[in-house]
Amino acid sequence: MRKILVLPLVVAALLVPSSVAATPVGRPVALVTAETANEVIAVSLSPHGGRIVRRIHLVDPLMIAAPLHGPAVVVSPMGAVTLLAPRSLRPIKVFHAFRSPKVAAIAPGGRLAYVTDERTGDLSVIDLAHRRIVGRVFVGALAHHFGISPDGSRIWVALGESAKTIVRLDASNPRKPRVIGRLRPRFGAHDVAFAPDGRTVLVTSPAGSTVAAYSPGGRLLWYAGAGRGPGHVAFSRGSAVVSSGYGSSLDAFAWRSPSRAPRVAAAPYGSFNLATYGGIVVTTSLFTGQVSEFRVSDLHRLWTTKVAPAARYVAISVWPR
Repeated sequence: MRKILVLPLVVAALLVPSSVAATPVGRPVALVTAETANEVIAVSLSPHGGRIVRRIHLVDPLMIAAPLHGPAVVVSPMGAVTLLAPRSLRPIKVFHAFRSPKVAAIAPGGRLAYVTDERTGDLSVIDLAHRRIVGRVFVGALAHHFGISPDGSRIWVALGESAKTIVRLDASNPRKPRVIGRLRPRFGAHDVAFAPDGRTVLVTSPAGSTVAAYSPGGRLLWYAGAGRGPGHVAFSRGSAVVSSGYGSSLDAFAWRSPSRAPRVAAAPYGSFNLATYGGIVVTTSLFTGQVSEFRVSDLHRLWTTKVAPAARYVAISVWPR
């Protein structure tokens, strides 16, 4: 285990690592939850970035996850998980078999979604095509953020926003994941994200002082200094992209060579959450309601637009032209 000294960077949302090998044909849009406005908002990405193309009313939409093609999954902490049809964003299914759902993520392949329930401690599996819950496993109270390996065979779940425990699951049968171990992260855990190689797992510290890398078996590989947190991480090609909502910054570094100084750019205050698509990253500000798109290669900001009083989570979807 080695310590890597990196310029301050704060890890902010996410939700789930997102990288795309080939760009699908279609129009990419950012799907944004505006919780206080009770809306889900679709915002166009470059080259016609920053235009609101759709708004739909939805009660208390906390977070959103979506495959590139297929229904989006919207989580309401009041106990509902809603599937939205692609493009129209029309609600097509509402699940009420939750008590306090918190985080959703799409499994590789886009056919299944996983949802954590903070109150019951369950990780649920939703078949998106058949619109039904097909599996559920107890991982522990306060189940919250989680990461899925690129091949879908492993899942790590943090128990709480400031977690002292990460639960490791075998998801080789993706409909019936099973607990295989627990990890007490050295610096605590807020977000968990598997790197594209599947052999490195980044864990952000709740205190925001450290980003730590672990092997899939739970061995600490390295850790790096970080800025104000807590936050989330997403991947784009060879970069890990992190954002600091409190530090009003966005950082990117080569996760295979973390000792190199990160690229740094200013971001709207409160930009905790982010999603990547190809070579771009989109952030949302919880405090200003702004959505921004950046190029990952140099963190040049392409545009920023205000869509609501507060913009919480973001996911990327590709709509037919």
